[in-house]
Amino acid sequence: MVQSDIRNMGAAIWLGFIVMCVGMFMAILDVQVVATSLPTIQSALDIPQEQMSWVQTAYLIAEVIAIPLTGFLTRVLTMRWLFVSAVTVFTLSSAGCAASSSFAELIAWRVVQGFSGGTLIPAVFSAVFILFPVARQGVATTIAGVLAVLAPTVGPVVGGWITQTYSWHWLFLINILPGILSASIASFLLPRQRPHPQSLKTLDLTSLAAMAIALAALEIALKEAPQRGWLSGLVLGLLFLSLASLATFVRRTLAARTPVVDIRNFRDRSFLVGCILSFVLGIGLFGSVYLMPVFLAFVRGHNALEIGTIMLVTGVAQLLTAPVAVFLEQRLGARLLSAAGFALFAAGLGMSALQTPESDYGQMFWPQVIRGVAIMFCLLPPTRLALGNLPESRVPDASGLFNLMRNLGGAIGLALIDTVIYGRAPGHGTALMQKLEAGDIATATYIGIPLDMFTARPAGPLDDTTRSMLQPLIEKAALTQSINEAWAMVAILTVAALACIPFAIKAGAGNLPADRT
Repeated sequence: MVQSDIRNMGAAIWLGFIVMCVGMFMAILDVQVVATSLPTIQSALDIPQEQMSWVQTAYLIAEVIAIPLTGFLTRVLTMRWLFVSAVTVFTLSSAGCAASSSFAELIAWRVVQGFSGGTLIPAVFSAVFILFPVARQGVATTIAGVLAVLAPTVGPVVGGWITQTYSWHWLFLINILPGILSASIASFLLPRQRPHPQSLKTLDLTSLAAMAIALAALEIALKEAPQRGWLSGLVLGLLFLSLASLATFVRRTLAARTPVVDIRNFRDRSFLVGCILSFVLGIGLFGSVYLMPVFLAFVRGHNALEIGTIMLVTGVAQLLTAPVAVFLEQRLGARLLSAAGFALFAAGLGMSALQTPESDYGQMFWPQVIRGVAIMFCLLPPTRLALGNLPESRVPDASGLFNLMRNLGGAIGLALIDTVIYGRAPGHGTALMQKLEAGDIATATYIGIPLDMFTARPAGPLDDTTRSMLQPLIEKAALTQSINEAWAMVAILTVAALACIPFAIKAGAGNLPADRT
């Protein structure tokens, strides 16, 4: 079906696209709702505590391998049948996860679920530029973008509510009905194109294996580095394996006539800039959704449902900003809006670096609002920078790479954040204890010690009883300081991303490349 035929289908295409967005939302939400309920799943399946994180890691490894393959799979199956197949497999594997009775069985289904879910995200963003004329791409990108960033925000509250109200099985069972409806509706409404199964004959299995090993080794290294240390033998070995596999993949891909993933898209300057912005946005998005629950749970003592409720502020701000973002995105240049969005996002991140052990909903409200307002401007314009000027035939591959960069940014960002939190907290605790022994009133106030009690104690070292009594307060204060440093690090990285924006090709909002109609 030619482009003009697709765009003449009107309402059917919009409904089909919205159905695709629902499938993508399910895949992103699944990661978040499961994260809040890992202790419940661990207890139910008798999973060793040190292996509990593999419930998430298995999904994420499969997802990052699938994301860059979306372009190749689109060429083989067409966009319509790739989406229908992916949603169907995702739904079946969700049922498999719910029915799992052992750790190994759950991990196996999570791998299948992650691989099928990984293709849904880039498929949706490539559909924006394939299905719609430029005048409608801003609206379509907003729909996809709001759902993509809303899922991590509402995930904790949804997961907490489901676990407390029903059981952990429903974390997966909630995917079944939307999955069936999405697959059924999409099979009728998405444009019909001819599959090209003969493309499988050109599949370079060596390149595919090298890419999978590179991404899997990197994900595992990033998972293990904060606990084992970045210079541990296992982490260094995994990083070396990742780099060696990546070098093999790049060498074979550049020499291939029909590569598994067309990394030559990085030669396009605007696409490269868009990917850098996507990478940094991943650090900020994943990092903020991670740092807030850590602080609210371990410093403030909130449960999953309370944490999710507090974090809804960001989602509400996103929804209210979306129409404004669409209006401006269609009238102003992508470079200007990207710069404004990342500057505002950095400000919201930096404001969270000023938290105290007493900070709660009130103090976290405005940083969340600012980040929520900024997110849409960090997503829509960079997406146009990356994909809006590419020929239609290159969009599926490019969308896979663009979305992969966001996920890799998130994985690397979380590893860096964990390194800061757990590496710096002990030192902060020691420093706080020394200041208390020196009689520092400001430190006592910061930690939350009543001043009359603190000033009444004799000068000098604290006795064992007092140390034991103050230790929980000191640990929370030290954790707060290390979390603040992590917020500051993410804010600085976000500011640094602004330096690459001027290198993008200057183009007005809504400009159409010469080879697209």
